[in-house]
Amino acid sequence: GLVRRLYDWVLDWATHPSAVLALSALAFAEASFFPIPPDVLLLAMALAAPRRGFYYAAVCTASSVLGGAVGYAIGAGLMGAVGCPLVRAYGGQAVFDMLAARFTEYDFWAVFVAAVTPIPYKIFTITAGAVGADFATFLLASVLGRPVRFVALAALVYFVGPPVRRFIDRYFNLLSILFVVLLLGGFALMKWRHGPEEAAPAPAESAFARMCGPTAG
Repeated sequence: GLVRRLYDWVLDWATHPSAVLALSALAFAEASFFPIPPDVLLLAMALAAPRRGFYYAAVCTASSVLGGAVGYAIGAGLMGAVGCPLVRAYGGQAVFDMLAARFTEYDFWAVFVAAVTPIPYKIFTITAGAVGADFATFLLASVLGRPVRFVALAALVYFVGPPVRRFIDRYFNLLSILFVVLLLGGFALMKWRHGPEEAAPAPAESAFARMCGPTAG
């Protein structure tokens, strides 16, 4: 569908003279609003020049952290006008509510998990700003988490090579589902490590509904 067409369009930039600039722009935009993660372009560029893969990973990291700060600002100051429509567009209301309930307790780890996994980072950055998560903690988690993901991909390309590209192309949909499972498992693990919580009455309305109004339908 649309996501796959965007995926192929992003890959077309790999051989463009401005590929590095496109990679930087993609990493920046994906952290706040764009649906396709920069990994797909990073992968194609690293396959074309494996020795430059780690440089490309550094470009991805710096741009993504800056884009994450923009996402935080959207949540903090433009939630009604920009943040709410974006979260709705990605069907992220349930994730927003889960994060809103967890950010106070798991500020660092909530962002770190998001920074490492390919789950929409924009939902995490917008939620962090909307609920007033500590910005310094948010920034530290992003700076430490994003390179784990991008450098790992560059290293995989450097040591394994083209089979990585073929594997991702073949199992694109399955990998997307697996990433969701891993994300939910990460939050379940954090909850387990901190022990069971006391039962509390459910709120009258969700955090997203309080900020953005009820979801239609």
